[in-house]
Amino acid sequence: MNMANFYASLLKQCASSKSVTQTRIAHLQLTKSGFPYLHTLGNSLIDAYVKCGCSDDARKMFDLMPDSPHIVSWNNIMSSYIRRNRSEDAVRLFRIMVLSHKGVTPDEFTFSAIFRAFSKLGCCFLNEARKAHGRMVVSGVVDYTDAIVGSALVDMYAKFGRLGDAWMVFDGIVDKDVVLFTAMIVGYTQNREDSKALRVYGDMIAHGDSGVKGNEFTFASVLIACGNSGNMKTGFQIHSVIIKSGLESRNPSQTSLMTMYSKFSLVEESLKIFDQIKKPNAITYTAIISALVSDHREEKAMSMFRDMIRVPTKPNEYTLSTTMRACSGLALILTGKQIHALTVKIGLESDSFVGASLVDMYGKCGNLKMARLVLNGLPKFGLVPLNSMIYGYAQNGFGCKALKLFDRIQTEFGLEPNEATFTSVLSACSSSGLLEDGRRIFTSISTPSIDHYACLVDLFCRAGELDEAELIITTQIKNPDGIVWRSLLSGCKIHGNVEMAERAAMRLLEIDPGDHATHILLSNIYASKGMWNEVIRIKRLMRDMKVKKEPAMSWVEINREVYTFMAGKDNKNTTATIYEKLDVLIKKTKEMGYMPDTKFVLQEMSEVEKERSLYNHSEKLAIAFAVFCSTDTDDGMKNKKKPIMIFKNLRVCGDCHTWMKFVTKVISREISARDAKRFHHFKDGLCSCGDYW
Repeated sequence: MNMANFYASLLKQCASSKSVTQTRIAHLQLTKSGFPYLHTLGNSLIDAYVKCGCSDDARKMFDLMPDSPHIVSWNNIMSSYIRRNRSEDAVRLFRIMVLSHKGVTPDEFTFSAIFRAFSKLGCCFLNEARKAHGRMVVSGVVDYTDAIVGSALVDMYAKFGRLGDAWMVFDGIVDKDVVLFTAMIVGYTQNREDSKALRVYGDMIAHGDSGVKGNEFTFASVLIACGNSGNMKTGFQIHSVIIKSGLESRNPSQTSLMTMYSKFSLVEESLKIFDQIKKPNAITYTAIISALVSDHREEKAMSMFRDMIRVPTKPNEYTLSTTMRACSGLALILTGKQIHALTVKIGLESDSFVGASLVDMYGKCGNLKMARLVLNGLPKFGLVPLNSMIYGYAQNGFGCKALKLFDRIQTEFGLEPNEATFTSVLSACSSSGLLEDGRRIFTSISTPSIDHYACLVDLFCRAGELDEAELIITTQIKNPDGIVWRSLLSGCKIHGNVEMAERAAMRLLEIDPGDHATHILLSNIYASKGMWNEVIRIKRLMRDMKVKKEPAMSWVEINREVYTFMAGKDNKNTTATIYEKLDVLIKKTKEMGYMPDTKFVLQEMSEVEKERSLYNHSEKLAIAFAVFCSTDTDDGMKNKKKPIMIFKNLRVCGDCHTWMKFVTKVISREISARDAKRFHHFKDGLCSCGDYW
């Protein structure tokens, strides 16, 4: 065997074993031997380095070659760059190839690779991608109706959102295979054209004499399209086909099945599929955690995340952001901080997706200082984390700060507000009573959505401009939904407008005759005005409809244990000592000027009974318990000046809101209360909402 054959065989072994060390040793031996290997073995050496994952070594070798490398070497390095998320380097190399005068002509593998690179780089490369497509067609070297190249083109145009161009390429290819069909289905699904994705799938199974059989990636996308479009019947059929094809145990199929069933609100089915997975990975864990969070089963989602960490399975950015949504829903600030620490540990704290979720989590847990620190620490201010910060300010009653940040989005950050941005800032205006600023921002929206109108209606209702709010609903909104009518009904409750409340309730019940919330809200409005005959009538209706009013409930976390309290009921946590502490607090607050506001008692009883009822509200019981736990014991001393955080499932009572302001002065501690709508931060006798809520 001569030296060239020996080293060719050796380099082939190195490539096969993917041994970087052996490849470098072989390269060193070649250099020392004095053998003119660049002419005869250069391409083999490039191939070995690429197979070992050493793109930079392969490129150095490539640049040293005296003659133009073989087209296979060009393609190898380009593909290596793309696999390692270095698509811009692949494009640069393609430009060199195109400008080269050494007789190198791109082939079908070159173009399919470079189209994949363009698809990863995004729309800013659209013009250059079109030129590459045109070059391929004009050159005549590559059959542009080839399914491999066609699949790459379809995928590229779909990623650019150019579905018309993607379809033209797809439609021009006669001999379509499963890869091409899947690329078109994926393109439609990613762009939320789900009905078209399902139509292409129908064409696929009818294509030719016997149709084209789908693979796990085809079915995964079709299932997502079924879930997005609510096409339950087709989804069930596809599930059956997957079972018959023996693909049910494949990860793409399992993940998409879980996602689809969660979209159908069949989370138990998602859990059954998850339980069948022998070795769940980060993607399948993320899918089931997301399904549970979407179904408002945050506790179960957190339990699943803990199981994932114990296995251990390393979470990705989507797992972490989904789990932080669960923390937000439960206001688990300590758990959220632990997940934040985990993101730092695995190096994802600078990821924009994770960063936005952290900002959102801290904002929804009432810790705006940490939310702002996370935002400021991101390498780039993207629109999603900025929207989360604005919404955090809105929820916590800091409307002016939300407006200041909103104004900086265009002037300082050079970003265009999107639909979510306007929704967040309008919510901030509504929660803080910034009526004129809300008007100004709304008029700047070119095409307001129903969410924007709902925020505007809420803004006017809170400000007492009920007539204007009703006028907007009846004249400006086409087919107003239940959200805007409920905003008007809530505004009528705040401002005591019974006549308008009845009109709003009538419209709500036309949309949904069985809407329990409307009956409850209307009953409360009648009760607040002392219209007890109407209250009895509504309650009789509710009884006939078997409507169960959600009981008021508050809870507080002490030393990592949650204690729950219900209004007007004996609770296992409300001992005689707690009632004694509550009596002391009420007495001291009365000395400071607190007067029980009995208009918030929506029952027919004497004034004395109404006062007693107010004293037993769940918010007051939770605060009395938290204060009692701050004793002179070691743990108590740690908590004695620590802010008290309580949570309530419904809107905080107006009387309790006033009482909590007085309590902060009595105990010299801050109190934060998160209710169903927002946060209230009490300090030194004042609330962050400015009594506008």
